[in-house]
Amino acid sequence: MDRIQHTLNKIRPYIQADGGDVQLIDYKDGIVTVSMLGACAGCMAIDATLTDGIQAILIDEVPEVHKVQMLEANPYGY
Repeated sequence: MDRIQHTLNKIRPYIQADGGDVQLIDYKDGIVTVSMLGACAGCMAIDATLTDGIQAILIDEVPEVHKVQMLEANPYGY
């Protein structure tokens, strides 16, 4: 999980620039679970951010990762 967290830390400034954040929740059997926070919670572009951004980068940087899934977004952003 250290490599996953390290990679998320590299991505984080770009997400924070739009008022959001990403938190690593779990990793099991190639599946990373994250929580999207702040402006990301409920954002219309969250699917693209998750699959085309976070998932694509994690799969490229951490070959053991096969999928990234999101916990259900909290409407209050926390």
